[in-house]
Amino acid sequence: MTTNKRHELITILAEQENQYISGQALSDMLHVSRTAIWKHINELKKDGYQFESVPNKGYRLIAKSNILNESTIKWGLNTNWLGQAIEYRKEVPSTQDLAHELARKGAAHGTVVTAERQVAGRGRMDRRFVSDHDGGIWMSLILRPNIPPYQASQMTLFVAVTLVDVLERITNQSIKIKWPNDLFINGKKLAGILTEMQAELETIQYLVIGFGINVNQGKQDFPKDLQEKTTSLGMEADYKWDKLMLIQEILQEFELAYDHYLQSGFANVKEKWLKHAYKLNETIQIATPKEEYTAIVKGITDDGALIVENSEQERKTIYSAEIKW
Repeated sequence: MTTNKRHELITILAEQENQYISGQALSDMLHVSRTAIWKHINELKKDGYQFESVPNKGYRLIAKSNILNESTIKWGLNTNWLGQAIEYRKEVPSTQDLAHELARKGAAHGTVVTAERQVAGRGRMDRRFVSDHDGGIWMSLILRPNIPPYQASQMTLFVAVTLVDVLERITNQSIKIKWPNDLFINGKKLAGILTEMQAELETIQYLVIGFGINVNQGKQDFPKDLQEKTTSLGMEADYKWDKLMLIQEILQEFELAYDHYLQSGFANVKEKWLKHAYKLNETIQIATPKEEYTAIVKGITDDGALIVENSEQERKTIYSAEIKW
């Protein structure tokens, strides 16, 4: 039985609610043998689903699974193209690197790569991203958008806004977006985003958009040098979140928002970004190879650069710099 058939099986049983359905009826519906039904009921049990089996009555689903894997993510995921292919790993050096590898081999648009742990997670400029535990969501998405390469710089801001929309709605926390790629709660880092591209002069071959979200970690789960700078949804809300539910909500919201972005452009994304901008109209310290100065955060350009105003009230556009927030 293929993975899709297994999803059909669990869907049929879920739709029956408390009713039993016979092995023969399932066999007829899915066009497989009764032995295959029995084998894959057992495989679904390993995924954490609970069934009751009664002779002459059949099977009924009595409990869904909270275990995180390809099967449980896909079952109940209400998307058209995002997450129809999922690569799940218990442990991986980096979901971002695995996504690049899969994309080069032709992985479909909307492929999702996720893992319980990353032993070599990375952020911008190959900085360390601590994700060697199962407390967070570590995920990369493979996209093949029909947009010019220069527009890809908008994607990090789009992802940040989309994640904020989902997480604020579910957790009731106030989340800020720190340019260019971090989410903050109460002045502490909650999540990081990494957008990478393979492109030719006028064509994007693929984008890999990775993000890591701290979900259920406690303070002790972070290295000592990060404990005063980093937080999780669990720490802020004093609640243990269902990662499977969060992943499905993120993917569903992402697909809707992505399709809307392609149709309507960047204006709505920019407006939302400004509403959640970290330290908007506040003073920061900027260091570039040529100069270091104090400036006030004023906004962003349509290509994702930071707009600041220096002490002479001159506006500058920042594409890359070391910023002391």
